[in-house]
Amino acid sequence: MVRQKTCFTPALYAANLSAFLLLSACSSQPVKQTKNSDPWESWNKSTQSVNDSLDKHIFKPVAEAYVNVTNATIDTGVRNFFSNINDIDVSINDFLQLKFLHGGMDVSRFIINSTVGVAGLFDVASSLDLPKHNEDFGQSLGVWGVPSGPYMVLPVLGPSNPRDTIGLIGDAFMNPLTYFSIFGGFTGSMVSTGAGVVNATGKRADLIPAEKVMEEGSNGNRYEFIKNSYLQHRQYLIEDGKEETSDDPLSSDDIDSALNKTPSNAPNSAPATGKKATVDVLPIQKKH
Repeated sequence: MVRQKTCFTPALYAANLSAFLLLSACSSQPVKQTKNSDPWESWNKSTQSVNDSLDKHIFKPVAEAYVNVTNATIDTGVRNFFSNINDIDVSINDFLQLKFLHGGMDVSRFIINSTVGVAGLFDVASSLDLPKHNEDFGQSLGVWGVPSGPYMVLPVLGPSNPRDTIGLIGDAFMNPLTYFSIFGGFTGSMVSTGAGVVNATGKRADLIPAEKVMEEGSNGNRYEFIKNSYLQHRQYLIEDGKEETSDDPLSSDDIDSALNKTPSNAPNSAPATGKKATVDVLPIQKKH
């Protein structure tokens, strides 16, 4: 088919959880449920409740403070920096899925943005017709035919399934910050952890405007809405949107339209094409 010592920081996982909770509001796709398709429902609902409380009392307030003290230029540079690091993971998974054209493009993106773009702070590659793609190891496992397993909610991280949980481990090995944390001693660990917190906080801040949309879209059944949104979105990414009736329920274009606002990616940010670079999170149309 996007974690130590440290790339597994709670704040970083909270970004995935928050992104999914808020962006899933834009989905209107019907979902097909099968009997016993959610065998861990009791655990999932309890964990989601704890995650929601953590977001309400910790992650959201921190994100709001971040918005108040960070100007658009700095925020864009931070977003671009982490997007550039993510292109390493994306490139490797391109090749694992035999997408050689995309792999070459994403390697070129990383080289150009790391040099001309000053360590990724500026997204020069997009202006050279090298768009960002969205691949991760969980998607690669899906392409290889590994079953997703039951829906599950992870503490702090949020919506997932066994396949995507294993995928997180694979992605960690492809993230240079993981090695910087492990082999960089105390300083490396602190820098890596701090970077993860900043990245997660920025992502959470970008999603604040979508909260009202999400609440209206769930129609009072938030758990089912979140579950269906996650599973369908992941299926869409794995299939590259090839199903004729398949629309990405969490596409950035739909979100921008729903919010009646321009994309949060300011100039020099990293737009995604092909598979839209949205967050990992619906009932699945087709099982793998």
